[in-house]
Amino acid sequence: MSISPEQPNPQTRSFWRLAARQLLQTALTFLVMGATLFLAAGRLDWWEAWAFLIPYFLLAVGAGIWMLNTNPELSQERLRPAGNVKKWDNLLVGLNLVLSLALYAVIGLDAGRTSASLMPVWVRVIAMLGFVPAFGLPTWASRVNTYLSSRVRIQDERGHALVEAGPYRLVRHPMYLGMVLYAVCVPLLLGSWWGLVPGGVLIAVIFLRTALEDRTLQDELAGYREYCQRVRSRLIPGIW
Repeated sequence: MSISPEQPNPQTRSFWRLAARQLLQTALTFLVMGATLFLAAGRLDWWEAWAFLIPYFLLAVGAGIWMLNTNPELSQERLRPAGNVKKWDNLLVGLNLVLSLALYAVIGLDAGRTSASLMPVWVRVIAMLGFVPAFGLPTWASRVNTYLSSRVRIQDERGHALVEAGPYRLVRHPMYLGMVLYAVCVPLLLGSWWGLVPGGVLIAVIFLRTALEDRTLQDELAGYREYCQRVRSRLIPGIW
């Protein structure tokens, strides 16, 4: 009598494929970030960049593993949105990627021309502290919002519903607030005043995307208009 080998669980295979795609995407992202920074700087002996990239990579991998284990559906959605994505959002995401590369390139060029030690220590300490909400807000948002897609779309196939818990009690778009803080903190931490120029343009695009997404949700997501009356701030508490 022959015994057939146990077949892998399809759900397990799907999980590991998703994990491999997520790890590959994270690794490619950081390879591009690092290459842009170091090529623009023209040197590898830039310890501030290494001190930024290595912990950030480990944090991203850890956050990805956590999300895979707690909410694999959200991981899948963020890696590959199912459809019904707003065309203008695809354009803004592409622009966001270009501006992010410009941000790293300008920071690198500045590091090759000047010394990061010229940046006042107190400014760099504030930038370092700013990474706590810059990373913490998106992580907190993904913890409470299973519909936190990487694209603007109404996820009817997943029963898209309004979320008011966690950071959504304070602002309507906490992930974008984290992105704004990141765009400010990275150039300051790496000692580049000039990096604030592409960072400022990137922030303007984030504000535009926030406004367009907010209007989409008001028009298409049940209960969102009423939620806007309860939480007035889109992005910055008490200001906008």
